[in-house]
Parts: sequence; C-alpha cells; structure tokens
Amino acid sequence: MIKWHRAFGLVLTDFFTGSNYKVEMEKELSAKQQFLDIVIIKKSEGKPIDDLPDGLEYLADHNVLTYKSLHQPMDNWAIEEVIGHYANYRKQESPFEDDLLPAADFQVYAVSTRYPQKLLGSKKHWGSDTKEIQAGVYQVSCKIIRPIIILVLNQMPQHEKNALWQLFSGNAEGFGFGDAHYQWHEPRAKSLLNQLYELYQKEGVVMPYTWDNFYQDYTRPLIDSLPIEERLRGIPPQEALKQFSVEERLKGIPPEEWLKKIPPEVLKKYLSTLS
Repeated sequence: MIKWHRAFGLVLTDFFTGSNYKVEMEKELSAKQQFLDIVIIKKSEGKPIDDLPDGLEYLADHNVLTYKSLHQPMDNWAIEEVIGHYANYRKQESPFEDDLLPAADFQVYAVSTRYPQKLLGSKKHWGSDTKEIQAGVYQVSCKIIRPIIILVLNQMPQHEKNALWQLFSGNAEGFGFGDAHYQWHEPRAKSLLNQLYELYQKEGVVMPYTWDNFYQDYTRPLIDSLPIEERLRGIPPQEALKQFSVEERLKGIPPEEWLKKIPPEVLKKYLSTLS
C-alpha cells in the first residue's frame, strides 16, 4: 500500500513543479514516527496554475492530504486521523503554540480512489453537513476546522485537467486517459508509469497493454530522453563498439591520429604488402 502513496505523492510533485506550490511527502510529525501522507504548501515564488484538477481549486496556503488507494477504506477513523495530523502540523508551522496560524490558512483533503461508502453512506441519508460540489468532489462540514474536501478519483470526469486523477482512478480506462493527457513537467518522472502499471496488475486490474507494448510506449522514450553518458553507463566499451563498423568508429578522426595507434611493426608489414 505504501507504494501507492509514494507514487501518488511523486506524481503530485511533478504536477506542481514550477508552480507556486510545493509538495512534501511522508512528513514526520512526532518522535513516534507518525507520518502525514502529503502536504501541499503555497510558495512565494513560482507560476500559478490556471486550470487545476477538480477539487484543487480550494487549495489554501497549507493543504493537509490523506490518500486511500484502491482497496483502502476512507472511513471515520481516516478522517479523525488526518484531523489529528492537521492539528499537529498547524502547531509545528505556527510561530508559537499560543499564536497559531489562522485556520483559514489550512485545508484538509481526503482523497479516495473509490466512493467512501463507510464514511458518506447513501446520498439520500446525507445530513446538512455533507454535499456534493461537483462530480467526484464532496464537502463535509466540521465544527473545528474548515469543511473537509473529499475527492473520489474514479468519479472524476475524463477532462484533460483531470488527467492526474485518472492515473489513480483504479481502472484501465482511466489510466489510459491519464497517460494520453497528463503533461509531465519532468521527463524522468514519466518512469512512474512503470510503477503504476505494475501496481494495477498486482491489484488484479486488467490492463490494456502487454509488457512489450508498455516498453515501447514508456520505457523506450524514457531511455531516449537520457543523456548519452547515462545510457552508456555500465556497458563495457568493447560491447558498445560492437554496434559500429570500423568505418563508423574511425569517422571524424584524422588519419594521422589513428595511425599513431597502430604498432610500427604492424604498419611496416602492411605497407610492405602495398609495394
């Protein structure tokens, strides 16, 4: 399950690359190794994002986020836990415990791959504290903090701006849509698709590609994007040279340079055959 969280955090990190927000993952909150899944923090520099994925238009200066993957429940305990993390995080970020940053500076997000039935239940039984803002985006009022925003990824519309969510939608169709429309900021980050593909297969999701297709679509372009020295790392020179003919190896080298490398006795013997 941890691999899902790390992959989710890394893709979020790529999404906010160059923007006025930064992402911190697995932020430690105590000496007892309590980790907050993800924090998205507004920066003083960076480019604002004009078209945020659905639900992220409610970002505050500090955004505390809990994430539940395909088979993890988003239940009452998960919400209680993230509220506790929020309180701890707010204390750490404030100058003094008796001088806390305003609650309005913080937003709590609960992100779930599938609809959190245990938490929200049937829509017809909702109270006035719960409402659906738009497809896949819910809001639950809380007396002690701002309303909690709940994002249900497999309900998100397949719009280009939601490509990030579609990668984690829990189904092959969504993954394919996300792959086709998500614009990576860091070319190397696209290698995360390998990890996501493998995670989906382990979860029993039938994917539309074979590993050979996947290599051609993702791994090959990633290799091509690497600097030459990175591609050649670990390959013995003699193995690399086997890919080229003698003429190709000598191309661009002045004759006087490669002639210097020929032992005198070999050169003398060769010249004698020409006379």
